Amino acid sequence: MDIMGLIQDPAAWVALITLVVMEVVLGIDNLIFISILTNKLPSEHRDRARKIGIGLALIMRLALLGTVAWIVQLTQPIFEIFGQDFSWKDVILIGGGLFLVWKATKEIHHNVDPQEQGEDFIAKSTTTTFASAIGQILLLDLVFSIDSIITAVGMTPHLPIMFVAVIAAVTVMLVAANPLANFIEKNPSIVMLALAFLLMIGTTLIAEGMGVHVPKGYIYAAMAFSALVEALNMMARNRRKKTSGGH
Repeated sequence: MDIMGLIQDPAAWVALITLVVMEVVLGIDNLIFISILTNKLPSEHRDRARKIGIGLALIMRLALLGTVAWIVQLTQPIFEIFGQDFSWKDVILIGGGLFLVWKATKEIHHNVDPQEQGEDFIAKSTTTTFASAIGQILLLDLVFSIDSIITAVGMTPHLPIMFVAVIAAVTVMLVAANPLANFIEKNPSIVMLALAFLLMIGTTLIAEGMGVHVPKGYIYAAMAFSALVEALNMMARNRRKKTSGGH
């Protein structure tokens, strides 16, 4: 179907809206990771790191869409362990999940015991730190991109719809990156909540790679509930501060 045919097809618009929403929701995981990671950089480098990381992520996703036929083949089994088939997609999900679990656990430890932060995995020099941040952003985006593209292929066979959905979702990420990062930085309790989200997401990726399907709706419902509880806690703390200040 040509571009004009897609524009005039109501089903194509439904598929586009569904894909955009899906890509934006999946992008929340990536955005939380980007916010936490770039907040560790010197303040003058944070905004540039977010823009470069998300910009390169867009290029990567569009390039992967150009090889969609190869991406689909990643779901083919390549080896078997104890009767369980594993594909390249499974290996990538497990690897990405392990990285997220390691990263979140390390950051939680640093937040709980700040005395040992001198041995952070990020190097001390600004150049190495910046490169390390960009590299980790791209590493995680590769994992999320392959997962979302395979899901997108199952929803629509039209590449133009996939391209538009990816561009729209990454644009939302680009707009939301700074406000989210600033909000996380100003509210220390949110940092721990965000790290807990990353830990849960990493565990889910490992489970998916091991063949255990975890409905995404459960994950995002749990995240939304936790965020709501934390929002209520923040409102209660602010009211207590105002009350004590009034006295």
